[in-house]
Order: sequence, then structure tokens, then C-alpha cells
Amino acid sequence: MSIEEKFVYEIWKENKFIKELTTEDQQRIEIVDPGTHNNDSAGPDFINARIKFDNITYLGDVEIDTWHSDWKTHGHSFDKKYNKVILHVVISKDKYQPLVFSKDGRKIHSIYLLDFIDENIHKAILNAVETEKKNRVFDMPCLGRNDSVHKKEKLDFLFELGVVRFNKKSKRLLERLKEMIYLKEMNIREPVLKYDFGNEYYNKKYSPNDFSDIQLWEQLIYEMIFEALGYSRNKDIMVKVAKTVNVTFLNNFISNENFEEIVESALFNVSGLLPSSLKFIEETTADYVRKSVELWNLICVKYDGTTYQKEDWNFFKHRPQNFPTIRLSGGAHLICHILKNGIFKNLIEVFKEEKKEKEITVILRNLMIIEGQGYWASHYNFDKISKEKLNYFIGISRADEIIINVLFPVLYIYFDIFNEKESVRKLKNHYVNYTQHGTNRLVEQVESTLGLANASRRSINYQAMIELFRNYCVKERCLECKIGKKVFN
Repeated sequence: MSIEEKFVYEIWKENKFIKELTTEDQQRIEIVDPGTHNNDSAGPDFINARIKFDNITYLGDVEIDTWHSDWKTHGHSFDKKYNKVILHVVISKDKYQPLVFSKDGRKIHSIYLLDFIDENIHKAILNAVETEKKNRVFDMPCLGRNDSVHKKEKLDFLFELGVVRFNKKSKRLLERLKEMIYLKEMNIREPVLKYDFGNEYYNKKYSPNDFSDIQLWEQLIYEMIFEALGYSRNKDIMVKVAKTVNVTFLNNFISNENFEEIVESALFNVSGLLPSSLKFIEETTADYVRKSVELWNLICVKYDGTTYQKEDWNFFKHRPQNFPTIRLSGGAHLICHILKNGIFKNLIEVFKEEKKEKEITVILRNLMIIEGQGYWASHYNFDKISKEKLNYFIGISRADEIIINVLFPVLYIYFDIFNEKESVRKLKNHYVNYTQHGTNRLVEQVESTLGLANASRRSINYQAMIELFRNYCVKERCLECKIGKKVFN
């Protein structure tokens, strides 16, 4: 439990407020019963609370989050355990909104708690929030204890986990392919919020002929690339946009000379990121937005999907070069390249031809790296000029991530479905031996804890370290881990 949570739980239980609680729309809130503190990690913080909103008393649960966005990022909006929440209490006002939504679509009031407490306590909690944010670190349980495990044993286990992670991704992508085939057969428009396929779907048998449409594979790559470009905070909305502004829609304009501008216009208009106003400080921005709107007005007659809002996107805690605006533009250029130049067919041929591993790596990277160009090479948001020109929308590190997490599993599924055994062998071999640029703090932590300097340069180890951390370390499955078994037994 964090420091600020301890403070707030006590304030909530003792009703230590200096003025009457109210919702954003000025409904009075009276805490008749604060509820029982839920010591189980699964579910809301306080259960069976009784809270009066004006003259109506509700029985239900209360959730206390540091950030308003935690409601979404912690998955509460998709978790039925939170369907009985009647009040959402927020500690930090960053990106605060007056409402959240339960899994069943019910509106839940959010209140910014610090508006209603003593100023000294207010400051103490804010300081605790900042300190917690700066010092938040999870140490692996075997830190300083795993020296007794031989390096080869650690690497052998990582190899196993790297294969496990690859197979998980491949299975997930195959299921998405089957889903797309079924939705197309049933003439269901995506994205679909709720549906139950039923036994017909789960019992359906597929033949290679069902997967013969290249557009199916291009759409899969499109979605997965956008997910990769979205990072953890924007991956869901990026995938939704890829599903709505889909390959079928984009192919209507593929012969146009300004295809890239059309795709970028469609993505920004559908995403909700394009400003509604045309009044800007900078003329370059005004021209870009005006042209994007004009293009969209010409092509939107062929679009029958949904549109999104700027509030659906997360800019918070992102460096400017990783803003959704930059990622969306980079994704637009990459998907244009993939569709217009038949890149998927080229990828298939790469693994059928006699090429050395280094040559294949160079080809794959060159296909995925996107240089900075146009308006977004010099801006990170609308009317916000970058201090330096952005050289790459998708650089070598992100290109490697896409190659490992998207291209390899997609191609593996393709070759496996069409029984191209030699291509499967070559692709697996390339994955096992691939070395990548870039790293992240999670991988660095695992690498350091295990005493395996530079092991993460090999992609299979990089992927394995993520698998180890997320599915063993943080879940305290140490006695199921081949390293942990030796350390703790």
C-alpha cells in the first residue's frame, strides 16, 4: 500500500473533511457508512458503503485511485468486480474528469478528494504522491540471491521463456485472423464492443483457403503495428482506429497520388485529435489542418465507421517524440508504404529466397524505419513547434520491436498455415539469433538482477526477460521459476 493511500483510507474511514462533499454537478454527498476496507487486492477499496447523493441513498462500493486515468489503466472499466462502485475518489487532479464508466456502462461520479480536506494534510498527500512516483521500484525477489545459479542455466531458462512468449503472440494473432474471417462472413462491422460468437464460431474448422486473402494479413499487420506504436497507454485506442480506418477503406484511394496525405487525414479526423478550430497562432498549422479537413470532406462519404475523441488519448507522461500525434503520423506513413508497395508479399519472398541472416535483418529494418517528414517532423502537437527536427517517426529501436513482436509471429503463422516448412525453419532460426537495438527499464532490471550483462541484446532473451518479470516475478511465482526453485529451495 502506498503512503498516500494510507493517508486517504484513514481520511475516508474517519470522514475527516473540512467541508461538504459535492459532485461536479453540485449534488451533495453524505457518507452514511464508508464501507468495509477491502484487504483483498481484487476489487474496490471499500465495499458495502452507503452514500447519499442529495436525497437518495445508495449501497455499493468505493474505489480510491491516485490518478483519474487509473480507472481505465487498471482495467476497472472492463472488470465486473467494479460494477457496484457508486463513487470514484481521485487523489491527483492530473487529467481529472467528473465521471467514469463501469463495465456495464453505468456512469459513476468522480470527486477530487483533496478539495475537501485540511490544507496541511493536502500538501502532505501531494508530497507523498510525488515521492511515491519518483521512488516506485519493484525488486525481483531473487535480487542478490541468484548467484548460485549457473549462467548457462539462466540462459537456458530464458530461451524457453522466449519461445513461450513467441508462441503466445502467434496464438493471439491466429485467433485475431479467425475472428476477422468470421466477422467478414457474418457481415459485422468493426469495432464491435460486445458480442458472443457462440458454438458455431468456436467449432468452426479452417482450411488454408480461408486465409488466402492478402488484405486479411495486411489488416492484421496494420493493427499490430499500431498497437506497438501506441505503447501501453495508447495501444487500445490505436488498435481501434486501425480497425475502423481499415485496409478495405484505405484501398479505395490507393491509386491517388496524394495517398499518404489521404491516409493521414483519415486517421487524424477519425481519431478525434484534429482540432475543430481553424484559428492558430502559426500559419503552417492552419494550412495543415485546413487541408486535412478538405481531404476528409472528399473521402468521408465512403467511411461508415465510428469516430473518437481527444479524451480517448493519453499524452501524459510521454516525451513529445512519443506523443500520439507523432505515432499516428508515423503509422500513417508506414501503412501507406505497406499497402502501396505490396510489402507483405515482399516479406514472404524474403524468407523463401537464399539470403544470409544479416541481409534479411537489413531488409526488414529498411522496410520498417520511417524518416520524419512533412508537418509532424517539426511539430509534436498542433501549433507546438519542436525545438529540433524529428529525424525519424519510427527509428531503428521501434523498428526492431515491430519486427520481433509483429512481423516474425505474423509470418510464422502464414508459413505454418500454408505448410511452408523451410520458411518456418528459417524464420524461427532468425528469431532465435536476432539482435536488437534499444532496451527498457524492465529488461535492464531483469538483466542486472540475473547478472547477465548484454544478454538482452539477443531478442529471444529480451522477450524472455519480459515474460519472466510479468508472469513470474510480479506474480510471486518464484517456486514455479527454474531460477527461483534453486534460489528458494
